[in-house]
Amino acid sequence: MESAILIIQCKDQKGIVAAVTQFLYFHNGNVQEVDQYIDSETGDFFMRAKWELARFAIQKDHIHRVFSETVGDKFEMNFTLHFNEPKPRMAIFVSKLSHCLFDIVSRYYSGQFDVEIPLVISNHETLKPVVEAFDIPFYHLPINKENKLEQEDKQLQLLKEHNVDFIVLARYMQILSPRFIAAYPHNIINIHHSFLPAFVGAKPYHAAHKRGVKIIGATGHYVTEELDAGPIIEQDIARVKHHNTIEELVQIGQDVEKVVLSKAIKYHLTKKVMVMGNKTVIFN
Repeated sequence: MESAILIIQCKDQKGIVAAVTQFLYFHNGNVQEVDQYIDSETGDFFMRAKWELARFAIQKDHIHRVFSETVGDKFEMNFTLHFNEPKPRMAIFVSKLSHCLFDIVSRYYSGQFDVEIPLVISNHETLKPVVEAFDIPFYHLPINKENKLEQEDKQLQLLKEHNVDFIVLARYMQILSPRFIAAYPHNIINIHHSFLPAFVGAKPYHAAHKRGVKIIGATGHYVTEELDAGPIIEQDIARVKHHNTIEELVQIGQDVEKVVLSKAIKYHLTKKVMVMGNKTVIFN
């Protein structure tokens, strides 16, 4: 069923929730979800409301204007309006590791992700058979120091041609340029194989093993120009023992990575993430 989602941020004040819900009720909106949060330190108010459009009295093209005129302007709201149709289009970037890719496409084909996947881009051909087995177009664009910017231009062109809305880096082992990141602000999701901000870098499991840690984790976050320091969407951990080898830590960690990345994608798809500076508000 077609639905709409309203994401709101403004200064906290009396009557906001009543005004929003009355707006939806007055125009015959069947509310499905409502969640709100107040930041006591800044005095900011955040709200997410989802409702059915089947019998809504305002046409889709006019909802933004009417809400702004009747509610938004009164409370000086910053708000965005989203619809679940057409489905968002998600590109996947991969290198050689397959665990996150398998998990994403499995959830996609089982109907857990209400999304289209028009293409997968990789700097290696290792996972081409996997992608083509799921009948998804695969593009191999090898990258080195000399051709990095040229290949990024080709990537951006492919994303434009396929009308991609957001990108998932499923263990894509390349650092994106600031220019590339700027083309998709807060629309590039990365999985880092560590519980950030600890053990950053290329070999967090080796560092964790050397320190004798008792938990390991993974972090799903938006990509920014500062490496592995973008707004965090989701994190999780797994307990480990002193006798676990590095290989066992990697396996345990990869299991966590799959779950964390899939949750981050789900939150993004359902518009439950609101970025505030370098932090996020995650609606229930």
